[in-house]
Amino acid sequence: MKSDLYTHPDYYGMDDLLSDEHKLIRDTARDWVKKEMSPIIDEHYENATFPMHILSGLGEIGAFGPYIPEEYGGPGLDQISYGLIMQELERCDSGLRSTASVQSSLVMYPIWKYGSEEHKQKFLPKLASGEMMGCFGLTEPDHGSDPGGMTTNFKDMGDHYLLNGAKMWISNAPFADVAVVWAKDETGRIHGLLVERGMEGFSTPEMHGKLSLRASSTGELIFDNVKVPKDNLLPGRSGLGAPLSCLDSARFGIAWGALGAAMDCYDQALRYSKERIQFNVPIGAFQLMQKKLAEMITEITKAQLLTFRLGQLRNEGKATSAQISMAKRNNVEIALNIAREARQMHGGMGITSEYSMMRHMANLESVVTYEGTHDIHLLITGMDVTGIPAFTREMPEKK
Repeated sequence: MKSDLYTHPDYYGMDDLLSDEHKLIRDTARDWVKKEMSPIIDEHYENATFPMHILSGLGEIGAFGPYIPEEYGGPGLDQISYGLIMQELERCDSGLRSTASVQSSLVMYPIWKYGSEEHKQKFLPKLASGEMMGCFGLTEPDHGSDPGGMTTNFKDMGDHYLLNGAKMWISNAPFADVAVVWAKDETGRIHGLLVERGMEGFSTPEMHGKLSLRASSTGELIFDNVKVPKDNLLPGRSGLGAPLSCLDSARFGIAWGALGAAMDCYDQALRYSKERIQFNVPIGAFQLMQKKLAEMITEITKAQLLTFRLGQLRNEGKATSAQISMAKRNNVEIALNIAREARQMHGGMGITSEYSMMRHMANLESVVTYEGTHDIHLLITGMDVTGIPAFTREMPEKK
């Protein structure tokens, strides 16, 4: 069993900006990861299984809904605390962070923000502890970057709603107890529905054959004339802005999480550069190796500053969707680049499970795509600075 020797890089003294509570929360998550996850992550990744036994532990360290108020079973922490926990989880594996960020930002967040008081009391305490797990149904087989084109729909049948359609690429779906599903009513307006496991016509088949995020559970949501009680409609908000606000929270967590993956790859590369001897000297003595390490720590430091400031803005309620998009895109991109460079620095050893860079590389290929692709986030930033949307809305006419 390999040892977890991780030491986080902090070139600009970022720890000085954190409160004692922030550091305690981060270090608690880090210690838990080192003890509970690092010894088993490679086995689960190789076998494409999710370690269900860790769910209660994730609840204990506050990884499920860190910012949910204590009155609903959450820790009541701030946004920087949420980010730090996601950073520590993805430092281990993106699939681990995905499980927690979906539970937090895509399930608990909409219930907290848009659910009824009954919804909050019924679901949030059990979701916070990990006793109950949830998933988020927005993406469809034919509608990914354009969620407004969804075809999943529900009809008012008098005493209940009748839900039909399908969602795809849904993290946590195979074991979720409740799904926050976004669907159109008969007027085409988008609403959130709480669909519970056991409802007739509701199934969650697991997806197989993934070469990325293998240690997380991904599935589909199938709705075949599912009778959903009217009380399960989220009453607080409707329209596409509702699910997009949830994605803002999730993308914020991804920005911190991807940074954790980058830091892990850099830490291993730095250590290896001092230990690996070639031509009678450590490879870290060579200029090209130092160039790689210097560029890695520079990008990590820039991302740390970007992400910390974004956390401050989130705490103040000032962070815009475009600012979150920038951080998600930037941090995933630098994490991918650092993972690839770190893998090369390790030579042939870099493709083995003895080191985590190859696993991070494969995972980040999913992270760079989901919850807004790299290119979509570029267009969001472009639209924000120019005021001109570049998204295609109509097919060109055939000549």
